[in-house]
Amino acid sequence: MIGKLKGLVDSFGDDFVLIDCGGVCYTVSCSSRTLQALPRVGEAAVVFVETIVREDFIRLYGFANETEKNWFTLLTTVQGVGARVALSILSVLSPSELASAVALQDKALIGRANGVGPKLALRVVTELKGKVPAMGAVDAGTLGLQAALGEGVASGNIADAVSALSNLGYSSAQASAAVARVVSREGDDAATEKLIRLGLRELSS
Repeated sequence: MIGKLKGLVDSFGDDFVLIDCGGVCYTVSCSSRTLQALPRVGEAAVVFVETIVREDFIRLYGFANETEKNWFTLLTTVQGVGARVALSILSVLSPSELASAVALQDKALIGRANGVGPKLALRVVTELKGKVPAMGAVDAGTLGLQAALGEGVASGNIADAVSALSNLGYSSAQASAAVARVVSREGDDAATEKLIRLGLRELSS
């Protein structure tokens, strides 16, 4: 099985890249995020690969890092999520955003991906709940805060701070991560205004 490719970028397609490894070009299907992260044609690239073998084909799926690859594998364990849908989800959500969506049970965020309807989005967040920490996409403190927010049990000052940062245009993942870092230093009884001010400092650093 192919686990990683190191070579030169030969060319790009709408949803794939050709990697030239010593004169042999491999067609690797990728999310749009991975395609955007790859270097230009003719430059050296490293792509982490998941090889899927069927009776009638062998297909390579490529990722910018191990975390994205692990998420792809995890997503495809959900009933109704095949390789194409998994790549679609990874095209619109980074691993940390995906971890946040699952922790917060935010099916609307998952539903932004092409080919993912409300029922499938609900199945994704439901079946993957509790599996996110093993992925190492976000730290335990952030995950704990996101879970508390999703369950409506986060302290009012913390929930208000995350909401305020989100209203300023930051994603829920960014806002909750910033507030979680502040709370770890200042304590969960810090005033809302202080959490927002320090949270903004975290986000701008």
